[in-house]
Amino acid sequence: MNRTVFVLNGPNLNLLGRREPHIYGHTTLTDIQRLTEATAAQLDLRCDFRQTNHEGVMVDWLQEAFEQGAAVVINPAGLSFHSIPVLDALKLIEAPLVELHLSNIHARDELHRHSIMSTVANAVICGLGAQGYPLAIRAVAGLLEANTNP
Repeated sequence: MNRTVFVLNGPNLNLLGRREPHIYGHTTLTDIQRLTEATAAQLDLRCDFRQTNHEGVMVDWLQEAFEQGAAVVINPAGLSFHSIPVLDALKLIEAPLVELHLSNIHARDELHRHSIMSTVANAVICGLGAQGYPLAIRAVAGLLEANTNP
């Protein structure tokens, strides 16, 4: 069983801690990466943590995850609401797929409320800030276990 999880982060998340801290908090993406990798290590998962500001790069990474049979945790950020190419790439993923948002998108303005990615995810976590990441890793571990012990 593949124990790799790609943790993929979309546009502008490289500026966490400085960008709209009233929405996203003061935690940086580097802080989140450390927390995520530590949680993955505790659960014997290999974590491949990445961030891009480019839609095509995200598609390439999702195809790479598919080719490797890896699980995916994705915070698609602004791509959540309009990116058909990312959605189509997510449809390839056969391993556990968890969508993640730092803020509660359901409580946001109309432009930031409806993620098209949710239609293909096994689970969606939103509104927990940085703590959503270790929760998503734990969810992936649970889904992997469920898939090997039916």
